[in-house]
Amino acid sequence: MTRPTPSRRPRLVALGAAGATALAGTVAVAGPAAAAPAAAVACENRTNNTVAKLTDCVTLDGVMEHLEAFQAIADANGDTRASGTPGYDASVEYVEQRLDEAGWEVSRQEFEFPFFQLRSSSFSRVAPTETTYQAGTDYVPMTYTGSASVDDGAVTPVDIDSGTSGCEAADFTGFPSGTVALVQRGACAFAVKASNAEAAGASAVIVFNNVEGPLNGTLGAPGIDIPVIGVPTTLGRELAAPGTTVDLAVDSTSAIRTTENVIAELPGRTPDNVVMAGAHLDSVLAGPGINDNGSGSAALIEVAENLNKAKLTNTVRFAWWGAEELGLLGSEHYVSQLGEQQLADIGLYLNFDMVGSPNFARFIYDGDQSAFEAPVEVPEGSAQIEYVFEDFYEEQELFYEGSEFSGRSDYQAFIEAGIPSGGLFTGAEVLKEEYQVATYGGEAGVAYDRNYHQAGDDITNVDGEVLDQNSDAIAYAVLTLAYDTARVNGVVGRPVPGGTFEEHPQDRQYRIGAQRTTGGGGLHAGHDHDHDHGGESV
Repeated sequence: MTRPTPSRRPRLVALGAAGATALAGTVAVAGPAAAAPAAAVACENRTNNTVAKLTDCVTLDGVMEHLEAFQAIADANGDTRASGTPGYDASVEYVEQRLDEAGWEVSRQEFEFPFFQLRSSSFSRVAPTETTYQAGTDYVPMTYTGSASVDDGAVTPVDIDSGTSGCEAADFTGFPSGTVALVQRGACAFAVKASNAEAAGASAVIVFNNVEGPLNGTLGAPGIDIPVIGVPTTLGRELAAPGTTVDLAVDSTSAIRTTENVIAELPGRTPDNVVMAGAHLDSVLAGPGINDNGSGSAALIEVAENLNKAKLTNTVRFAWWGAEELGLLGSEHYVSQLGEQQLADIGLYLNFDMVGSPNFARFIYDGDQSAFEAPVEVPEGSAQIEYVFEDFYEEQELFYEGSEFSGRSDYQAFIEAGIPSGGLFTGAEVLKEEYQVATYGGEAGVAYDRNYHQAGDDITNVDGEVLDQNSDAIAYAVLTLAYDTARVNGVVGRPVPGGTFEEHPQDRQYRIGAQRTTGGGGLHAGHDHDHDHGGESV
Protein backbone atom coordinates (compact mmCIF):
# COMPACT_ATOMS: atom_id res chain seq x y z
CA MET A 1 0.00 0.00 0.00
CA THR A 2 1.07 3.58 -0.46
CA ARG A 3 2.11 5.14 2.79
CA PRO A 4 1.32 8.79 3.49
CA THR A 5 4.27 11.12 3.65
CA PRO A 6 5.20 11.52 7.31
CA SER A 7 5.21 14.86 9.02
CA ARG A 8 8.85 15.73 9.55
CA ARG A 9 8.02 18.20 12.32
CA PRO A 10 5.61 17.37 15.14
CA ARG A 11 2.19 18.96 15.23
CA LEU A 12 2.35 21.00 18.40
CA VAL A 13 -0.66 21.67 20.60
CA ALA A 14 -0.09 24.58 22.92
CA LEU A 15 -2.11 25.15 26.07
CA GLY A 16 -3.41 28.55 26.97
CA ALA A 17 -3.73 30.08 30.41
CA ALA A 18 -3.66 28.05 33.58
CA GLY A 19 -6.72 25.90 33.91
CA ALA A 20 -7.15 25.32 30.18
CA THR A 21 -7.87 21.69 29.51
CA ALA A 22 -6.64 19.76 26.49
CA LEU A 23 -9.20 17.66 24.66
CA ALA A 24 -9.32 14.07 25.84
CA GLY A 25 -6.96 11.91 23.85
CA THR A 26 -4.53 14.71 22.91
CA VAL A 27 -0.98 15.32 24.03
CA ALA A 28 -0.58 18.93 25.05
CA VAL A 29 2.91 19.90 23.95
CA ALA A 30 4.14 23.44 23.74
CA GLY A 31 6.16 24.04 20.60
CA PRO A 32 9.57 25.58 20.11
CA ALA A 33 7.90 28.79 18.94
CA ALA A 34 6.98 29.45 22.57
CA ALA A 35 10.64 29.58 23.50
CA ALA A 36 12.24 32.97 24.03
CA PRO A 37 15.60 34.23 25.26
CA ALA A 38 14.19 34.33 28.78
CA ALA A 39 12.75 30.82 28.52
CA ALA A 40 15.66 29.16 30.31
CA VAL A 41 15.27 31.51 33.27
CA ALA A 42 11.53 30.92 33.30
CA CYS A 43 12.04 27.16 33.31
CA GLU A 44 14.37 27.37 36.28
CA ASN A 45 11.84 29.32 38.30
CA ARG A 46 8.53 27.66 37.48
CA THR A 47 6.81 24.42 38.34
CA ASN A 48 6.50 22.29 35.21
CA ASN A 49 3.47 20.33 36.32
CA THR A 50 1.74 20.11 32.93
CA VAL A 51 2.87 18.36 29.79
CA ALA A 52 2.87 21.67 27.93
CA LYS A 53 5.12 23.34 30.48
CA LEU A 54 7.48 20.40 30.81
CA THR A 55 7.95 19.82 27.09
CA ASP A 56 8.42 23.55 26.59
CA CYS A 57 11.39 23.40 28.96
CA VAL A 58 12.82 20.06 27.81
CA THR A 59 14.73 21.31 24.77
CA LEU A 60 17.19 19.95 22.25
CA ASP A 61 19.66 22.63 23.37
CA GLY A 62 19.39 21.31 26.91
CA VAL A 63 19.96 17.72 25.86
CA MET A 64 22.89 18.73 23.66
CA GLU A 65 24.48 20.56 26.57
CA HIS A 66 24.72 17.23 28.40
CA LEU A 67 25.94 15.38 25.31
CA GLU A 68 28.67 17.98 24.83
CA ALA A 69 29.69 17.44 28.45
CA PHE A 70 29.92 13.68 27.84
CA GLN A 71 31.98 14.32 24.71
CA ALA A 72 34.34 16.59 26.65
CA ILE A 73 34.71 13.91 29.32
CA ALA A 74 35.60 11.32 26.68
CA ASP A 75 38.04 13.74 25.01
CA ALA A 76 39.85 14.16 28.30
CA ASN A 77 39.92 10.45 29.13
CA GLY A 78 41.19 8.45 26.18
CA ASP A 79 38.05 8.88 24.02
CA THR A 80 35.94 6.54 26.13
CA ARG A 81 33.42 6.57 28.97
CA ALA A 82 33.43 2.80 29.56
CA SER A 83 32.79 1.46 33.05
CA GLY A 84 36.04 0.91 34.90
CA THR A 85 37.74 3.89 33.25
CA PRO A 86 38.26 7.49 34.43
CA GLY A 87 35.85 8.61 31.68
CA TYR A 88 33.02 6.69 33.29
CA ASP A 89 33.89 7.96 36.75
CA ALA A 90 33.75 11.53 35.43
CA SER A 91 30.39 10.80 33.79
CA VAL A 92 29.03 9.60 37.13
CA GLU A 93 30.25 12.78 38.82
CA TYR A 94 28.61 14.91 36.14
CA VAL A 95 25.22 13.20 36.49
CA GLU A 96 25.37 13.31 40.27
CA GLN A 97 26.24 17.00 40.28
CA ARG A 98 23.45 17.99 37.88
CA LEU A 99 20.80 16.00 39.73
CA ASP A 100 21.99 17.15 43.13
CA GLU A 101 21.85 20.78 42.02
CA ALA A 102 18.34 20.16 40.70
CA GLY A 103 17.21 19.04 44.14
CA TRP A 104 16.81 15.31 43.59
CA GLU A 105 17.84 12.80 46.24
CA VAL A 106 20.95 11.28 44.66
CA SER A 107 22.94 8.21 45.61
CA ARG A 108 25.57 5.96 44.07
CA GLN A 109 25.47 2.19 44.12
CA GLU A 110 28.84 0.45 43.84
CA PHE A 111 29.34 -3.02 42.44
CA GLU A 112 32.22 -5.09 41.16
CA PHE A 113 32.45 -6.29 37.59
CA PRO A 114 34.94 -8.04 35.30
CA PHE A 115 36.85 -5.47 33.24
CA PHE A 116 38.65 -6.32 30.03
CA GLN A 117 40.50 -4.15 27.55
CA LEU A 118 42.46 -5.45 24.57
CA ARG A 119 44.97 -2.90 23.34
CA SER A 120 46.93 -4.91 20.76
CA SER A 121 47.93 -8.41 19.71
CA SER A 122 50.12 -10.22 17.18
CA PHE A 123 50.56 -13.82 16.14
CA SER A 124 52.89 -15.48 13.65
CA ARG A 125 54.47 -18.83 12.90
CA VAL A 126 58.25 -18.85 13.00
CA ALA A 127 58.86 -22.47 11.92
CA PRO A 128 58.62 -24.54 9.85
CA THR A 129 57.32 -21.78 7.53
CA GLU A 130 57.23 -18.12 8.50
CA THR A 131 53.65 -16.87 8.35
CA THR A 132 52.05 -13.75 9.81
CA TYR A 133 48.42 -14.10 10.90
CA GLN A 134 45.73 -11.44 10.92
CA ALA A 135 43.70 -10.66 14.03
CA GLY A 136 39.98 -11.14 13.57
CA THR A 137 40.27 -13.62 10.73
CA ASP A 138 43.20 -15.96 11.39
CA TYR A 139 43.05 -15.62 15.17
CA VAL A 140 41.06 -13.83 17.88
CA PRO A 141 42.34 -13.08 21.41
CA MET A 142 39.80 -14.36 23.92
CA THR A 143 37.95 -11.99 26.19
CA TYR A 144 39.72 -11.84 29.58
CA THR A 145 42.94 -13.24 28.12
CA GLY A 146 46.11 -12.55 30.04
CA SER A 147 48.78 -10.16 28.78
CA ALA A 148 52.28 -11.35 27.83
CA SER A 149 54.51 -12.10 24.85
CA VAL A 150 56.10 -15.34 23.67
CA ASP A 151 59.07 -15.40 21.28
CA ASP A 152 59.79 -18.50 19.21
CA GLY A 153 57.72 -20.63 21.55
CA ALA A 154 57.47 -24.33 20.79
CA VAL A 155 53.89 -25.56 20.25
CA THR A 156 52.86 -28.62 22.28
CA PRO A 157 49.60 -30.35 21.23
CA VAL A 158 47.56 -31.55 24.23
CA ASP A 159 45.38 -34.61 23.66
CA ILE A 160 43.88 -32.92 20.59
CA ASP A 161 42.07 -35.96 19.18
CA SER A 162 40.25 -36.98 22.35
CA GLY A 163 37.28 -34.61 22.22
CA THR A 164 38.14 -33.48 25.78
CA SER A 165 41.45 -31.82 24.99
CA GLY A 166 42.79 -29.87 27.98
CA CYS A 167 39.77 -30.47 30.20
CA GLU A 168 41.67 -32.50 32.81
CA ALA A 169 44.89 -31.67 34.62
CA ALA A 170 46.05 -35.16 33.66
CA ASP A 171 46.00 -34.13 30.01
CA PHE A 172 49.11 -32.05 30.78
CA THR A 173 51.14 -34.84 32.35
CA GLY A 174 54.69 -34.45 31.04
CA PHE A 175 53.89 -31.08 29.45
CA PRO A 176 57.14 -29.15 28.70
CA SER A 177 56.99 -26.04 30.85
CA GLY A 178 57.36 -22.78 28.93
CA THR A 179 55.90 -24.10 25.67
CA VAL A 180 52.65 -23.02 24.01
CA ALA A 181 49.72 -25.36 24.66
CA LEU A 182 47.58 -26.28 21.64
CA VAL A 183 44.14 -27.60 22.61
CA GLN A 184 40.94 -28.27 20.73
CA ARG A 185 37.57 -26.71 21.55
CA GLY A 186 35.01 -28.97 23.21
CA ALA A 187 33.65 -30.68 26.34
CA CYS A 188 34.57 -27.95 28.85
CA ALA A 189 34.85 -24.17 29.09
CA PHE A 190 37.80 -22.37 27.58
CA ALA A 191 38.73 -21.10 31.04
CA VAL A 192 39.14 -24.69 32.29
CA LYS A 193 41.52 -25.55 29.46
CA ALA A 194 43.47 -22.33 29.96
CA SER A 195 43.69 -22.79 33.74
CA ASN A 196 44.99 -26.33 33.38
CA ALA A 197 47.55 -25.18 30.82
CA GLU A 198 48.72 -22.30 32.99
CA ALA A 199 49.08 -24.60 36.00
CA ALA A 200 51.24 -26.92 33.87
CA GLY A 201 53.60 -24.05 33.01
CA ALA A 202 52.34 -23.12 29.53
CA SER A 203 53.49 -19.73 28.25
CA ALA A 204 50.32 -19.30 26.16
CA VAL A 205 47.29 -21.25 24.94
CA ILE A 206 46.00 -21.70 21.39
CA VAL A 207 42.48 -23.14 21.14
CA PHE A 208 41.42 -24.36 17.70
CA ASN A 209 37.81 -24.71 16.65
CA ASN A 210 36.00 -28.02 16.33
CA VAL A 211 33.71 -26.63 13.62
CA GLU A 212 34.47 -24.57 10.54
CA GLY A 213 35.13 -20.86 10.96
CA PRO A 214 36.98 -18.51 13.32
CA LEU A 215 36.86 -19.04 17.06
CA ASN A 216 35.83 -15.95 19.00
CA GLY A 217 35.70 -17.03 22.63
CA THR A 218 35.63 -15.74 26.17
CA LEU A 219 37.23 -16.98 29.37
CA GLY A 220 34.20 -15.72 31.26
CA ALA A 221 36.07 -13.66 33.85
CA PRO A 222 39.55 -12.44 34.77
CA GLY A 223 41.95 -14.94 36.31
CA ILE A 224 44.14 -16.27 33.50
CA ASP A 225 47.50 -14.50 33.28
CA ILE A 226 48.85 -15.98 30.03
CA PRO A 227 47.70 -15.15 26.48
CA VAL A 228 44.82 -17.25 25.13
CA ILE A 229 43.72 -17.06 21.49
CA GLY A 230 41.28 -18.90 19.27
CA VAL A 231 42.05 -20.11 15.73
CA PRO A 232 40.12 -21.98 12.99
CA THR A 233 40.29 -25.77 12.71
CA THR A 234 42.57 -25.85 9.68
CA LEU A 235 45.14 -23.55 11.23
CA GLY A 236 45.03 -25.49 14.48
CA ARG A 237 45.85 -28.73 12.69
CA GLU A 238 48.74 -27.03 10.89
CA LEU A 239 50.15 -25.76 14.19
CA ALA A 240 50.11 -29.31 15.55
CA ALA A 241 52.90 -30.30 13.14
CA PRO A 242 56.15 -31.34 14.89
CA GLY A 243 58.75 -28.59 15.17
CA THR A 244 56.24 -25.71 15.03
CA THR A 245 57.26 -22.56 16.87
CA VAL A 246 55.34 -19.28 17.15
CA ASP A 247 55.57 -15.67 18.23
CA LEU A 248 52.50 -14.56 20.16
CA ALA A 249 51.84 -11.30 22.00
CA VAL A 250 48.77 -9.85 23.72
CA ASP A 251 48.62 -6.47 25.45
CA SER A 252 45.48 -6.40 27.57
CA THR A 253 44.02 -5.60 30.97
CA SER A 254 41.84 -8.20 32.65
CA ALA A 255 40.79 -7.44 36.23
CA ILE A 256 37.91 -7.09 38.67
CA ARG A 257 37.05 -3.41 38.99
CA THR A 258 34.43 -1.34 40.79
CA THR A 259 31.88 0.84 39.05
CA GLU A 260 28.64 2.57 40.04
CA ASN A 261 25.01 3.16 39.21
CA VAL A 262 23.59 6.62 39.85
CA ILE A 263 20.11 6.64 41.40
CA ALA A 264 18.06 9.84 41.78
CA GLU A 265 14.63 10.13 43.35
CA LEU A 266 11.93 12.79 43.43
CA PRO A 267 9.53 11.83 46.23
CA GLY A 268 5.81 11.84 45.48
CA ARG A 269 2.74 11.52 47.64
CA THR A 270 2.79 7.73 47.26
CA PRO A 271 6.22 6.27 48.05
CA ASP A 272 4.98 2.74 47.35
CA ASN A 273 4.19 3.35 43.66
CA VAL A 274 7.47 4.29 42.01
CA VAL A 275 7.65 5.33 38.37
CA MET A 276 11.18 4.38 37.37
CA ALA A 277 13.14 5.27 34.24
CA GLY A 278 16.69 4.35 33.32
CA ALA A 279 19.43 4.72 30.74
CA HIS A 280 22.87 3.18 30.72
CA LEU A 281 25.62 5.70 31.24
CA ASP A 282 28.62 3.69 30.04
CA SER A 283 30.07 3.56 26.55
CA VAL A 284 32.06 0.77 25.00
CA LEU A 285 35.83 1.08 25.22
CA ALA A 286 36.06 1.85 21.51
CA GLY A 287 34.45 5.28 21.66
CA PRO A 288 32.74 8.09 23.59
CA GLY A 289 29.24 6.56 23.32
CA ILE A 290 27.28 9.69 22.48
CA ASN A 291 24.30 8.01 20.86
CA ASP A 292 24.88 4.74 22.75
CA ASN A 293 23.98 5.80 25.28
CA GLY A 294 24.73 9.43 25.93
CA SER A 295 21.44 10.16 24.16
CA GLY A 296 19.23 8.36 26.67
CA SER A 297 21.33 9.54 29.61
CA ALA A 298 21.24 13.18 28.51
CA ALA A 299 17.50 13.12 27.84
CA LEU A 300 16.86 11.82 31.36
CA ILE A 301 19.05 14.55 32.88
CA GLU A 302 17.16 17.19 30.90
CA VAL A 303 13.77 15.84 32.00
CA ALA A 304 14.92 15.56 35.61
CA GLU A 305 16.19 19.13 35.77
CA ASN A 306 12.87 20.46 34.52
CA LEU A 307 10.64 18.19 36.60
CA ASN A 308 12.25 18.96 39.94
CA LYS A 309 9.66 21.41 41.30
CA ALA A 310 6.57 19.40 40.40
CA LYS A 311 4.48 17.98 43.26
CA LEU A 312 3.76 14.52 41.94
CA THR A 313 1.37 11.76 42.95
CA ASN A 314 3.86 8.96 42.47
CA THR A 315 7.52 8.87 43.41
CA VAL A 316 9.79 9.19 40.37
CA ARG A 317 13.15 7.42 40.35
CA PHE A 318 15.74 7.77 37.59
CA ALA A 319 18.76 5.52 37.16
CA TRP A 320 21.92 5.77 35.11
CA TRP A 321 23.32 2.25 34.82
CA GLY A 322 26.95 1.16 34.83
CA ALA A 323 28.52 -1.76 32.95
CA GLU A 324 25.54 -2.26 30.66
CA GLU A 325 27.86 -2.84 27.74
CA LEU A 326 29.41 -5.77 29.60
CA GLY A 327 26.13 -7.63 30.03
CA LEU A 328 23.48 -5.37 31.66
CA LEU A 329 25.42 -5.68 34.91
CA GLY A 330 24.37 -2.43 36.60
CA SER A 331 20.62 -2.92 36.24
CA GLU A 332 20.87 -6.60 37.12
CA HIS A 333 22.83 -5.74 40.27
CA TYR A 334 20.29 -3.08 41.25
CA VAL A 335 17.29 -5.38 40.92
CA SER A 336 19.11 -8.24 42.67
CA GLN A 337 19.67 -6.06 45.75
CA LEU A 338 16.02 -5.10 46.20
CA GLY A 339 13.91 -6.73 48.85
CA GLU A 340 10.45 -8.14 48.19
CA GLN A 341 8.67 -4.96 49.27
CA GLN A 342 11.10 -2.72 47.39
CA LEU A 343 10.39 -4.66 44.21
CA ALA A 344 6.65 -4.42 44.83
CA ASP A 345 6.97 -0.65 45.25
CA ILE A 346 8.22 -0.21 41.66
CA GLY A 347 5.08 0.28 39.60
CA LEU A 348 6.83 0.28 36.22
CA TYR A 349 10.15 0.76 34.45
CA LEU A 350 10.90 2.84 31.33
CA ASN A 351 14.11 2.21 29.36
CA PHE A 352 15.86 4.68 27.05
CA ASP A 353 18.83 3.20 25.23
CA MET A 354 19.83 4.95 21.96
CA VAL A 355 17.12 7.55 21.27
CA GLY A 356 18.94 9.72 18.70
CA SER A 357 20.31 7.36 16.03
CA PRO A 358 21.45 9.26 12.91
CA ASN A 359 19.57 7.01 10.44
CA PHE A 360 16.73 6.46 12.87
CA ALA A 361 13.44 4.68 13.06
CA ARG A 362 11.01 5.28 15.92
CA PHE A 363 10.69 2.06 17.88
CA ILE A 364 8.54 1.49 20.96
CA TYR A 365 9.09 -1.68 22.97
CA ASP A 366 6.28 -4.03 22.00
CA GLY A 367 4.46 -4.48 25.27
CA ASP A 368 1.33 -5.95 23.69
CA GLN A 369 3.45 -8.29 21.51
CA SER A 370 1.38 -7.44 18.45
CA ALA A 371 4.50 -7.59 16.26
CA PHE A 372 6.98 -9.67 18.27
CA GLU A 373 6.62 -12.51 20.70
CA ALA A 374 9.10 -11.86 23.48
CA PRO A 375 11.46 -14.69 24.55
CA VAL A 376 10.34 -14.19 28.15
CA GLU A 377 6.92 -13.46 29.62
CA VAL A 378 6.20 -9.74 29.45
CA PRO A 379 4.53 -8.51 32.65
CA GLU A 380 0.92 -7.35 32.54
CA GLY A 381 0.78 -3.58 32.16
CA SER A 382 3.63 -3.39 29.63
CA ALA A 383 1.13 -3.03 26.80
CA GLN A 384 -0.34 0.04 28.47
CA ILE A 385 3.14 1.57 28.70
CA GLU A 386 3.52 1.02 24.96
CA TYR A 387 0.22 2.82 24.38
CA VAL A 388 1.38 5.83 26.40
CA PHE A 389 4.24 6.37 23.94
CA GLU A 390 1.91 5.64 21.02
CA ASP A 391 -0.46 8.35 22.29
CA PHE A 392 2.37 10.86 22.11
CA TYR A 393 3.54 9.89 18.63
CA GLU A 394 -0.04 9.74 17.31
CA GLU A 395 -0.85 13.25 18.46
CA GLN A 396 2.37 14.52 16.92
CA GLU A 397 1.58 12.66 13.65
CA LEU A 398 4.86 10.79 13.88
CA PHE A 399 5.25 7.28 12.52
CA TYR A 400 6.44 4.51 14.83
CA GLU A 401 6.65 0.73 15.08
CA GLY A 402 7.34 -2.04 17.56
CA SER A 403 10.66 -3.23 18.92
CA GLU A 404 11.13 -6.67 20.41
CA PHE A 405 11.80 -7.23 24.10
CA SER A 406 14.83 -9.30 23.11
CA GLY A 407 16.58 -9.08 26.49
CA ARG A 408 19.43 -6.93 25.21
CA SER A 409 18.96 -3.80 27.27
CA ASP A 410 18.34 -2.81 30.88
CA TYR A 411 14.60 -3.52 30.90
CA GLN A 412 15.46 -7.24 31.12
CA ALA A 413 16.07 -7.41 34.87
CA PHE A 414 12.81 -5.58 35.54
CA ILE A 415 10.80 -7.82 33.23
CA GLU A 416 12.25 -10.90 34.91
CA ALA A 417 11.21 -9.42 38.27
CA GLY A 418 7.61 -9.05 37.02
CA ILE A 419 7.71 -5.25 36.70
CA PRO A 420 5.78 -3.76 33.73
CA SER A 421 8.29 -2.22 31.33
CA GLY A 422 8.55 -0.20 28.15
CA GLY A 423 10.62 2.43 26.41
CA LEU A 424 12.01 3.87 23.20
CA PHE A 425 14.79 2.91 20.79
CA THR A 426 15.94 4.36 17.45
CA GLY A 427 18.03 1.49 16.08
CA ALA A 428 21.60 0.20 16.15
CA GLU A 429 23.61 -1.92 13.69
CA VAL A 430 20.78 -3.39 11.61
CA LEU A 431 20.20 -1.94 8.14
CA LYS A 432 17.28 0.36 7.48
CA GLU A 433 14.62 -0.95 5.10
CA GLU A 434 13.05 0.76 2.10
CA TYR A 435 9.62 1.08 3.69
CA GLN A 436 11.19 2.90 6.64
CA VAL A 437 12.75 5.53 4.38
CA ALA A 438 9.26 6.41 3.14
CA THR A 439 8.13 6.99 6.71
CA TYR A 440 11.19 8.32 8.56
CA GLY A 441 13.54 9.52 5.84
CA GLY A 442 17.18 8.48 5.92
CA GLU A 443 18.98 5.90 3.81
CA ALA A 444 17.97 2.31 3.11
CA GLY A 445 20.64 -0.39 3.32
CA VAL A 446 22.59 1.62 5.90
CA ALA A 447 22.61 0.88 9.63
CA TYR A 448 20.37 2.93 11.88
CA ASP A 449 23.64 3.85 13.56
CA ARG A 450 26.63 3.19 11.30
CA ASN A 451 28.95 4.13 14.18
CA TYR A 452 27.42 1.68 16.63
CA HIS A 453 30.06 0.57 19.18
CA GLN A 454 32.78 2.44 17.27
CA ALA A 455 35.01 5.46 17.75
CA GLY A 456 32.71 7.45 15.47
CA ASP A 457 29.90 7.46 18.04
CA ASP A 458 30.73 11.03 18.90
CA ILE A 459 28.86 14.35 19.15
CA THR A 460 28.19 14.31 15.39
CA ASN A 461 26.50 10.91 15.57
CA VAL A 462 22.98 11.94 16.57
CA ASP A 463 19.93 13.16 14.69
CA GLY A 464 18.72 16.28 16.46
CA GLU A 465 15.17 16.00 15.16
CA VAL A 466 14.41 12.57 16.58
CA LEU A 467 16.38 13.30 19.75
CA ASP A 468 14.20 16.36 20.30
CA GLN A 469 11.01 14.41 19.63
CA ASN A 470 12.01 11.54 21.89
CA SER A 471 13.07 13.84 24.72
CA ASP A 472 9.56 15.26 24.67
CA ALA A 473 8.12 11.74 24.49
CA ILE A 474 10.13 10.78 27.58
CA ALA A 475 8.96 13.91 29.40
CA TYR A 476 5.35 13.16 28.45
CA ALA A 477 5.45 9.54 29.57
CA VAL A 478 7.25 10.23 32.84
CA LEU A 479 4.96 13.10 33.85
CA THR A 480 1.74 11.36 32.78
CA LEU A 481 2.62 8.20 34.70
CA ALA A 482 3.95 10.17 37.67
CA TYR A 483 0.40 11.40 38.14
CA ASP A 484 -1.52 8.21 37.37
CA THR A 485 -0.52 4.59 36.71
CA ALA A 486 -4.04 3.16 36.79
CA ARG A 487 -3.79 1.86 33.25
CA VAL A 488 -0.53 0.07 34.01
CA ASN A 489 -0.94 -1.39 37.49
CA GLY A 490 -4.36 -0.30 38.72
CA VAL A 491 -3.02 2.31 41.14
CA VAL A 492 -5.31 5.30 40.62
CA GLY A 493 -3.74 8.70 40.93
CA ARG A 494 -5.02 11.84 39.25
CA PRO A 495 -4.87 13.13 35.67
CA VAL A 496 -1.91 15.26 34.73
CA PRO A 497 -2.98 18.90 35.14
CA GLY A 498 -3.94 20.54 31.87
CA GLY A 499 -4.58 17.36 29.92
CA THR A 500 -4.96 13.61 29.93
CA PHE A 501 -5.32 10.73 27.48
CA GLU A 502 -8.08 8.31 26.61
CA GLU A 503 -8.04 4.57 26.89
CA HIS A 504 -6.01 3.06 24.09
CA PRO A 505 -8.02 3.47 20.84
CA GLN A 506 -8.21 0.58 18.41
CA ASP A 507 -7.32 2.59 15.31
CA ARG A 508 -3.73 3.81 15.19
CA GLN A 509 -3.11 5.90 12.09
CA TYR A 510 0.65 6.19 12.45
CA ARG A 511 1.45 2.74 13.81
CA ILE A 512 3.30 0.83 11.09
CA GLY A 513 4.27 -2.81 11.08
CA ALA A 514 1.64 -3.90 13.62
CA GLN A 515 0.68 -6.71 11.30
CA ARG A 516 4.30 -7.66 10.60
CA THR A 517 5.56 -10.90 12.13
CA THR A 518 9.24 -10.01 11.84
CA GLY A 519 11.23 -6.86 12.33
CA GLY A 520 13.75 -5.19 10.14
CA GLY A 521 15.89 -8.29 9.77
CA GLY A 522 19.21 -9.08 11.35
CA LEU A 523 20.03 -9.96 14.92
CA HIS A 524 16.93 -10.60 17.03
CA ALA A 525 14.61 -9.04 14.46
CA GLY A 526 17.02 -6.16 14.10
CA HIS A 527 15.33 -3.90 16.60
CA ASP A 528 17.62 -4.14 19.56
CA HIS A 529 21.32 -4.08 20.09
CA ASP A 530 23.75 -6.67 21.25
CA HIS A 531 25.90 -6.85 24.33
CA ASP A 532 28.57 -9.26 25.47
CA HIS A 533 27.09 -10.98 28.50
CA GLY A 534 30.46 -12.50 29.32
CA GLY A 535 29.16 -16.06 29.35
CA GLU A 536 31.64 -18.88 28.77
CA SER A 537 31.67 -20.58 25.42
CA VAL A 538 32.61 -24.19 24.88
